Amino acid sequence: MPLSRDVTLKHLRGFTEVLRRGTIASAAERLHLTAPAVSTQLKTLETLVGAPILDRSGDSLRPTEVGEELLRAAGLIEAALTRCEARISALREGAAGLVRLGVVSTGKYFAPGLVARFNTAMPGIMLHMTVGNRDEIVESLGSRGIDLAVMGRGPENLEVIAHPLGPHPYLMIARPGHPLAALETVPAETLLAETFLAREMGSGTRTLMMRVLDGLSEGRSYRVVEMPSNETIKQAVMAGLGVAMLSAHTVHHERAEGKLRALPVPGLPVVRHWYLIHRADEPLTPAAQVFRDFVIGLDGAFLPGAETGSPDISAAQ
Repeated sequence: MPLSRDVTLKHLRGFTEVLRRGTIASAAERLHLTAPAVSTQLKTLETLVGAPILDRSGDSLRPTEVGEELLRAAGLIEAALTRCEARISALREGAAGLVRLGVVSTGKYFAPGLVARFNTAMPGIMLHMTVGNRDEIVESLGSRGIDLAVMGRGPENLEVIAHPLGPHPYLMIARPGHPLAALETVPAETLLAETFLAREMGSGTRTLMMRVLDGLSEGRSYRVVEMPSNETIKQAVMAGLGVAMLSAHTVHHERAEGKLRALPVPGLPVVRHWYLIHRADEPLTPAAQVFRDFVIGLDGAFLPGAETGSPDISAAQ
């Protein structure tokens, strides 16, 4: 029997909730069903797929390989329904469409201004923006939770179309009175003696910083202290707790106000690029096409420093 005809949302939601909650009883309570009813859903689902979907051999319930495929399908279906619901809501409210934009956390320093420009130019289109680290945005793009993403390099495991938006430089920063800020060039061994303040694993900035430091260290160890956000890192650097490698766009205002300095480290700044990315395996909605064309047409004018010739790219300040 074809799964597309016989497997229902109730089956998939019951299965997903059991794995999320860890027990059939907890899932039944969450779904406002009886435990026997949820058990029946699981048995029916196993009969329909013709294979076990739960591994009960350990201390906790885990999906089998077949169960993993069902979970992926359930996630895609739920994402499609959520997307459909949001777009219908936007149409009911008189909007010409809905665009869901994902932005990596480094981009939150200019993305609100970009959204404001679009809202002014295209008031009939509703734009929802979410911010997350690189892994979170890639996951949302893969699950179709967003239509487009503003980020650096595209995901490795997903076929995408990437439209270049402008340069994205990274600097090593310190407080203005830091001893290294007075040097014409910071030697690698001197830099590696510092404490490096960094975002969590999964952050694109953290990945790039580790790549740069690994290249400078040539196997020597260095100290990294993890912090929860760019704002926390900036405040910690200003307080003298360490140095950090951050996007020049993240520290644009603090450098302009003299609160932070870029260290003259050989090989820096590292200049990456911003891209507007969307999936290659499905067409954009008309509203998303309008947003894509609008952003590309700005030619990077929304990036910090663009109006003054991109001084962020210089590490001499």
